Amino acid sequence: MPLPIGGDTQIATRKKEKIKEPEEYRVILLNDHFTTMEFVVEILMLIFHRTHEEAERIMLEVHRNGRGVAGQYPHDIAQTKVKQVHDTARQHEFPLKCIIEPI
Repeated sequence: MPLPIGGDTQIATRKKEKIKEPEEYRVILLNDHFTTMEFVVEILMLIFHRTHEEAERIMLEVHRNGRGVAGQYPHDIAQTKVKQVHDTARQHEFPLKCIIEPI
């Protein structure tokens, strides 16, 4: 069926939606005087998938500065990592704490 010429034709246009990347958060390990350095290294390797060398570097940062960045993730993943750290630390009777902060 031919289109009417000179008729009232409307063309539908789509606006491209800009997809917003999720906000990133840092997961910060906090120093305490009871959790062993070896356990912190294990946590960094197990939960944050760091190499042994990276884990040792971050552990020393936590030890020397009182805090260290374990990783950066979208909010939901960062919260899950914090819960995994706290649960694993409690299972091994360590008071290790970590927090998230926006970037």
